[in-house]
Amino acid sequence: MTLYPQLIIDALKNVRYPGNGKSLVENEMIEDNIRIDGQKVSFSLIFEKPTDPFIKSVVKAAEMAILTYVGENVQIAGNISVKTKQAPKPEPEQHLAGVKAVIGVSSGKGGVGKSTVASNLAVALAQQGYKVGLLDADIFGPSAPKMFGVEDARPMLEVVDGRELIVPEEKFGVKILSIGFFIDPNKALLWRGGMASNALKQLITDANWGELDYFVIDMPPGTSDIHLTLIQSLGITGTVIVSTPQEVALADARKGIEMFTNDKVNVPILGLVENMAWFTPAELPNNKYYLFGKEGCKRLSEEMNVPLLGQLPIVQSICESGDSGNPIALDKESIIGKAFNDLAKKVVEETEKRIQNLPPTQRVQVKKS
Repeated sequence: MTLYPQLIIDALKNVRYPGNGKSLVENEMIEDNIRIDGQKVSFSLIFEKPTDPFIKSVVKAAEMAILTYVGENVQIAGNISVKTKQAPKPEPEQHLAGVKAVIGVSSGKGGVGKSTVASNLAVALAQQGYKVGLLDADIFGPSAPKMFGVEDARPMLEVVDGRELIVPEEKFGVKILSIGFFIDPNKALLWRGGMASNALKQLITDANWGELDYFVIDMPPGTSDIHLTLIQSLGITGTVIVSTPQEVALADARKGIEMFTNDKVNVPILGLVENMAWFTPAELPNNKYYLFGKEGCKRLSEEMNVPLLGQLPIVQSICESGDSGNPIALDKESIIGKAFNDLAKKVVEETEKRIQNLPPTQRVQVKKS
């Protein structure tokens, strides 16, 4: 008996999808490229989501329908593959045309050192020769002005192509903008989500960022509409998730990963950073004390199948450098300075992998200055 695609389709008209009672053909669940090689048949069934509870039963029913209505000699077992529909990702608005890679630094909860990582990552990238910008998008807890020692800065405006644009502050080779430049640091910011999102958009769209290799975003902790604003406003290349090894922090980090990898968001995770991985006293540089648990992020990275970009110890100099406005990454010879330098290299490596996976028309080459 000679097989042809319509025979297969006619057989699959007899298979009903339990979710709505319609046939696989009516639901348009059969991919067009039905492949036939002699008596061997293979094709793909398309489901809405990978967690569909009816996948196994529908595949089995499809096999039985072909054997029943086409012929018992048809070789079908194991040749039906399953695909899932991907929700179309909203196209980001075209901002930051001169930026090659946008890196989000996020955390599931506050207090894990996300802003410290974001600031020092930006400095380390700049020291490696890249043109870098840092957007302090932690609207309700801006810390970049203090960490860079520019708390008194009040960015100016300049006219570019007939538009008045904010001029970012620049220090240690990093262009910086933060809502902290425009508010009273001694007063709480009582803004609703919409107001915060609009202010953030202005720092992105109404600023003269110029040509940048890396645009680092210090995101607010948790998951909120501000994250969605950033995702919709920018084509984020990838996200770095910061957590401590403590189980409470890891639970929230897991939620953050799931938010970014959700079909409707679909932002790649470049990797995890384990902050406060251990404590090493200055007088005992070879000792490690695991105050918040041991290698929690390493286990999470294996569980979630994302890279572990680095493990950063607790050292007193991190706190002192942040408070004094001199990021510890400036000290390349210190243990933690070297750790941030290695982190920057890993972020570059993962970013380049991500860029290579883009369609050729969307690829950019990030080069050192």
